[in-house]
Amino acid sequence: MSSTGQSVEKAFAPMPSTKKVMDLQRDILQEPRANQSQTLTTDHGVKVADTDNWLKIIGSRESENGPSLLEDQIGREKIHRFDHERIPERVVHARGTGAHGYFKVFDDRASQYTFAPVLTDSSRTTPVFVRFSTVQGSRGSADTVRDVRGFAVKFYTEEGNWDIVGNDIPVFFIQDAIKFPDFVHAVKPEPHNDVPQGQSAHNNFWDFVGLQPESAHMVMWVMSDRGVPRSFRMMQGFGVNTFTLLSANGGRHFVKFHFIPELGVHSLLWDEALKINGQDPDFHRKDLSEAIESGAYPKWKFAIQTIPESRAHNFDFDILDATKIWPQDKVPLEEIGELVLDRVVDEFFPETEQVAFCTSHVVPGIGFSDDPLLQGRNFSYFDTQISRLGANWEELPINRPVCPVFNHNRDGKSRHRIVKSEVNYWPNRKDIGRPVTGEKGGYVEYAETINGTKQRARGPKFQEHFNQAQLFYNSLSAYEKAHLISAICFELSHCEDSVVYRSYIDVLNNIDFDLAKAVAVQVNGEVPTKPGRANDGERSEGLSQLDFMPKTPTIVSRRIAILISDGFDAAEMQAVRAALTNAKAVCHIIGPRRNYIRPMTGQDFGLGVFADHHFDSQRSTLFDAIYIPSGKEHVKTLAKSGRVVHWLREAFGHCKAIAAVGEGVDLLRDVVRLPGIDLFAPERGQGSDEVVTSYGVVTTGKFNTPSAVTDVLNIAPDTRGFTPNFAFQISQHRCYERELDGLTEQVAF
Repeated sequence: MSSTGQSVEKAFAPMPSTKKVMDLQRDILQEPRANQSQTLTTDHGVKVADTDNWLKIIGSRESENGPSLLEDQIGREKIHRFDHERIPERVVHARGTGAHGYFKVFDDRASQYTFAPVLTDSSRTTPVFVRFSTVQGSRGSADTVRDVRGFAVKFYTEEGNWDIVGNDIPVFFIQDAIKFPDFVHAVKPEPHNDVPQGQSAHNNFWDFVGLQPESAHMVMWVMSDRGVPRSFRMMQGFGVNTFTLLSANGGRHFVKFHFIPELGVHSLLWDEALKINGQDPDFHRKDLSEAIESGAYPKWKFAIQTIPESRAHNFDFDILDATKIWPQDKVPLEEIGELVLDRVVDEFFPETEQVAFCTSHVVPGIGFSDDPLLQGRNFSYFDTQISRLGANWEELPINRPVCPVFNHNRDGKSRHRIVKSEVNYWPNRKDIGRPVTGEKGGYVEYAETINGTKQRARGPKFQEHFNQAQLFYNSLSAYEKAHLISAICFELSHCEDSVVYRSYIDVLNNIDFDLAKAVAVQVNGEVPTKPGRANDGERSEGLSQLDFMPKTPTIVSRRIAILISDGFDAAEMQAVRAALTNAKAVCHIIGPRRNYIRPMTGQDFGLGVFADHHFDSQRSTLFDAIYIPSGKEHVKTLAKSGRVVHWLREAFGHCKAIAAVGEGVDLLRDVVRLPGIDLFAPERGQGSDEVVTSYGVVTTGKFNTPSAVTDVLNIAPDTRGFTPNFAFQISQHRCYERELDGLTEQVAF
């Protein structure tokens, strides 16, 4: 039998094409087939006879190996090109990955706000490229660090490129772009020792946010589960800044952009994230590719929040403040379209690394606001792309628009475009490159009247920093609050300067009294005796991750580990695996060796079932659930493996779904010894096919094979059958009740 290749078929057919993908074909050099005589050449096209030896002086005797010669153009070119393979790393968002896809609106409902066809024309399919990233770490840092995630989308529209340069968190640390260098310097590795990499748990970051209370709201988000997402595919995306939409009749609305994942919003546990950093630092990158290549295309609903100009000042916060959200109970979301990623990149560097985004890239019908963070980003992003990629960065294949481009910009480093013209200015005698009016598609800024005094200041509503931090905290579930408290305690415990960790307690006390006390006790801060300000208990929808659970439970793309050894029940395992993969889960066989594993006596499976990995080469952290089939001999072997026992205890500690049949249940009861879990027990009079579900652990005495494939398609609570119960527990992401009821802390993992 084959391995996962049979249970999860990759999409070997050509991936979907868009106008942008076709545009990139002009620059793609296809890998020659084995029977093609494609020879090695220099960059200037000369065929190479020897690429293994530098031209040098060789004496008459073999031992006389003389000096290498500078005249070796082939050798110098090879080394020269290698020396210059790296471009300047992004200052922030250096580590990332990307994919191609498309965007469509459902209908023209947004036409009441904007005339931009990308948001109103449902007949269009707009190509996109999306880049996900971490913020603090370098290109070589790990994927699952606690951090903000970049969520940048380039729309290749027929009117030009439109970039939403967003994050997975809707607010930011600062209100004014002038503070951006200070924030980045504070969160980056400290200047005296370049430590730490890929995390904010150090003195300088917490010193800065403690002295800059406008960051309090953002800190709550990053220290929540949002800071350690399970997958890029399970993150929300936000435009962060306030933009504007311009309608055909001249009206203007302020707007916020949202991307809502089809799979729900889910996160890793902190212990899990820490371990994955070492076990598989490319976890998120691989996850995205695995999903796309298996046909489980990541999808997000695209939604907008809009406020007409007439209501801009009707709130107790400034709608242009990037440290504030627009609460959904005050400004509802309107879902108007869908974003889908359906194609991996052909080569990482020219696509993912050279893609460049600018908040200033908008198209007619979309405009800017006076958001002071956006105003600075509009300058900064364009400037940094020139520094990184050169003045002609928009001519690079991944960045160039799919619509016609013509202007009088010329020359500069790495100029690609050749313009056959005698004039390069406007006005000119040939009337070439004429500007056009708004009626003909020209970008026309909104005519806004501005009255005021030129000064370095912020409006009065920008002075309030704690209301929405409190709103966010109040809106979390019990386990989310516990995780947030634990995260802040972890971070502050890594700050050696007592001034830093003690002063931040004052900030927390302005958010919630109990929160401040809980953290102070753990980090040796001064425990407050009264709240810094009252907590009115106000909550809002759309802040807890539980608000985004899919309406229809799904296990699409969930990674399930099946633990087996020689003597397992292969018929049962194959039926369960087929049912799960039919629901588009991704099953991996884990065995004592990466080879064929023999089934129990009497079952004919040829050489056996091939294990994708062995117990020591993978860990439970890399999977969403674990299943142990029945089989007396195989369970006896698993029981003797400390690694397998750790697999199961660790998965239990990370609140993951676990399923077992027959002798597999005995393994959980007698060897793994999960505390507080009700397992299948025939001595209690339970029928052999009765299914027992307890804290996300699903067990039964005997698996009813014929019903497996059809049952799993009905993933719902309280369904009968082993596989549908297991699938439902997986669909819930984690069983956090284990934490809340104190079960996980009783297990060493």
